[in-house]
Formats: sequence, structure tokens, C-alpha cells
Amino acid sequence: MARAMSSAASRHNGAVAAIATYTFWGVMPIYFKLLGAVPAPELLAWRIVCSMPICLAIIALQRQGASLRASFGNRTVVLRLATSALLTATNSLIFFIAVVTGHVLATSLGYYIMPLINVLIGTVFLHERLSRVQWAAVVIAATGIGFLAFGELDMLFVAITLGVSYALYGFVRKITPAGALEAVTIETGVSVFPALAVVGWYAWTGNGVGGGSSMTASWQLAVLLMIGGLFTAIPLLLFGYAARRLTLSAMGFAQFITPSIGFLLGHFLWGEPLDASRTGCFVLIWTALALFSWDMFRQARLNAHTKAPA
Repeated sequence: MARAMSSAASRHNGAVAAIATYTFWGVMPIYFKLLGAVPAPELLAWRIVCSMPICLAIIALQRQGASLRASFGNRTVVLRLATSALLTATNSLIFFIAVVTGHVLATSLGYYIMPLINVLIGTVFLHERLSRVQWAAVVIAATGIGFLAFGELDMLFVAITLGVSYALYGFVRKITPAGALEAVTIETGVSVFPALAVVGWYAWTGNGVGGGSSMTASWQLAVLLMIGGLFTAIPLLLFGYAARRLTLSAMGFAQFITPSIGFLLGHFLWGEPLDASRTGCFVLIWTALALFSWDMFRQARLNAHTKAPA
């Protein structure tokens, strides 16, 4: 009984972390729009550099140094996290470029596609099973995405790259035996020296904002760049926490929060056009999410009644 309650609490905490993560990422385009003048590689590099001290400070405060050293000593863990670091860097770079060039709806499509990729990875590699109702939700979501895919072929490169890179990131983190904090710290650690090289190159060549490093262009820009460390580390910590406690399929459908916020921002805040195909996609995908979530809730209640003592 105690074990069942602990498992339920773990799933609940994972769900809260997932919702917070995806909501945070949903509003990130607002932050990136403020940094539109910064070259994309330099912005990514500064985010990594500013994340490193934050991760190390949290490690010290939570006294996780021994756990971090143990993870660093595991070659398989380090290789997997180096792979996930490359995937998330690719994802972030393309996302930023798409946002500042006025393709927020393309990023929205990419993150709508990602849950379908998550479901495929979860069923094929992790042997996660979906009910008939959940498969119906997948079909409805695929139909909605098809509305956009057939009418917006120019969006497909951004969408597919974002969807595939982050779905693979979630899969790699799912199979990596490391805690959320340790994993993000190692991901940042293996990326920080290349990031420092990029930052140094922009300062040396004068290709940043203001003819030098973007960090020295103005105090306002410096503050925004430094805040990027928090905006990078915190959601990744929450994501890692959630990924270890929820099924990949559940994580995939919770992910719909991010593109839905992006969809609304792209259209209502920045005026990107919303035609009939995009409207149809939005409606069908949220129908699929509601159906999938209802079935998960129904199954959870049935399992709770089944396991309850007589």
C-alpha cells in the first residue's frame, strides 16, 4: 500500500514538473525576441556558459557532489549525456533562428509532431503500450498535423528538425541512469568549453552586437544574456525530473502545452497568419490531447480501484 502511494506521488510530482517545464518553454519565444540582434551561435554559447555556475551551485547546495562524480565516472552515462547535449543544442539553435525570423508557428508545428515521435519511440524501443483510445488520439493528432504539413511545406524542415531532435533528447535522457541535476550538469559541462570558444571567437572578431562581444554591448543585453543561464538550466532540471517519473508517451502528450502557447503567441502577439488548415490542426490536436488525457485518467482510476484492499 505504501509503495503504491509512493508511486502515485512520484507520478503526480512528475506531472507537475512536466507541466511547469512545457509552460516555461512555451513562453520562451518572448525572451528570444528580445535577443533577436544577438547571433544565434553566440546566444547558445552564452546560455551554456551562464548555466554552468548555476548547476554547480545547486549541486553544492544539495550536496550532490558524490553523485555527480559517480555519474562522471560512468563512461556510458557521459557518452549518452554528451549525445543529449548535442541534441538539445541543435534544437535550441534552430528554435532561436526560427523565432527571430518570424516562424513561431513553424516551431509550434515541430513540437506538435514530437509527441507522435515519442509514442513511436516508446512503443518500439521501450515496449510501452497504448490503449485503443490512446491510439485513436494519436491518429487524430496525426490528422491535425497533416492539415499543416500539406499546406505549409516550407515549415517542414524547421518542424521535423525540432520534433526529431527533442524526441530523441527525451529518449536518451529516459534511458540514462542519472538524476536530473547530475545529468544537466554533465550536459552543460561537456558543452562549456566549446561554448567558451564560441564566445571568445565573437569577442575576438567583433562579430557580436556592437562590434564585439554581445555581453559588453549594453547592460540591458548583458542582463538578458545572464538570465539565459537560469532559463536554460531550470526547465532542463524539471524536464529530467519529470522524464524519470512519467512514461515517454505521457511526457509526449504533456508536451502539447509548449506548441499551443507558441501557436497563440505567433498568431495573436506577432500576427503570423492563421488560415483554415492551421485552425483545423489546432482543434484536432487539442481534441486528441483531451482524449488521451481522459483515457489515462480513466485507467489510473481503474488501477486504483483494482489495487485497493477489500
